Amino acid sequence: MSDLLKEWLTKAEGDYVTAKREAEALKSPNYDAACFHAQQCIEKLMKAALIKFSSTPPKTHDLYQLYILLEPLCVDFRPDIKDLRYLTRAAVDFRYPGESADREEAEEAIAICSCLRKALLSILKK
Repeated sequence: MSDLLKEWLTKAEGDYVTAKREAEALKSPNYDAACFHAQQCIEKLMKAALIKFSSTPPKTHDLYQLYILLEPLCVDFRPDIKDLRYLTRAAVDFRYPGESADREEAEEAIAICSCLRKALLSILKK
């Protein structure tokens, strides 16, 4: 595995740990941040997968758009499109005034992240 891929994995893992920590905090949990970092984890893993398959990842945060690029390169990764859209929306919408994530939304984002993370790590470590 290249140093670049290792760096993407390290950064993705940092986002995963941060998402879980924020959602599980007993004092002042930041559910907005949990949703954001759950999306960031998957974004970074998807970009790492694109790199693994010799494709340059675009500068986008839209997980569905990343999947469109990854789909023909990696037949082993077939996520539910609704999950990709949920994470993308949760990462963006909850970062600005007018909407805030609650515990259930953060837990949903982390559950989706955990499932997608497992699938992507399996592909990346082959």
